[in-house]
Amino acid sequence: MIGLIQRVSKASVLVDACTVGSIERGFLLYLGIEQGDTSTHAEKLVHKVLNLRVFEDKAGKMNDSLQQINGALLVVSQFTLAVTTQTGHRPSFSAAAPPDQAARLYEYFIAQSRSAVQVETGRFGANMQVTSVNDGPATFYLKI
Repeated sequence: MIGLIQRVSKASVLVDACTVGSIERGFLLYLGIEQGDTSTHAEKLVHKVLNLRVFEDKAGKMNDSLQQINGALLVVSQFTLAVTTQTGHRPSFSAAAPPDQAARLYEYFIAQSRSAVQVETGRFGANMQVTSVNDGPATFYLKI
């Protein structure tokens, strides 16, 4: 399971020109689900995302977590994170989980996150337009 996190001051996602998710300060998380991923992978990634200390504390040091700042989480599914580019010029997404498995784990990840922070989402499998204002910029690649 892959999480590409961007620390943002705000972010939103549109589907068919309608806003389906919007947050202020927090994380924009692109979630890639790979073949073989399980609910255990999702739980570990949720724990990592919620507790990753990358927000500035009062001294200006990256020391606070999403939970500590009462930040929000915008989760967007992105199968393209499971890319292989070792050969040729056309990316392969064969490592991505099948859509039915990925959808279940996506929903599970969201449910687990909602127990701790405000969560907004994109729409699984939809063509989305994502807008964000990166804070830093600070971007983190997590793989569980």
